[in-house]
Amino acid sequence: MELGILGSIIIGGLAGWIASMIMKADTGLFLNIILGIVGAIVLNLILGWIGIYAEQSWLPQLFVGAVGAALLIWSYRAIKSS
Repeated sequence: MELGILGSIIIGGLAGWIASMIMKADTGLFLNIILGIVGAIVLNLILGWIGIYAEQSWLPQLFVGAVGAALLIWSYRAIKSS
């Protein structure tokens, strides 16, 4: 079952919020949505390059989005501090 645009935005927002809680980042709703969606896209691409594909339902995409968003926050902090 594919998520669709609205489902992707909702899952992206949840994923970004989870990542911001894990990383203790002070981000707003809009940035949470952006981080979650971009994080999911980036991590899905990376996983696809190595032959791992996340199922296109809400739970696997929530996990991939949260991990991807957390990696984006970590990367931003690493670049900012150097």
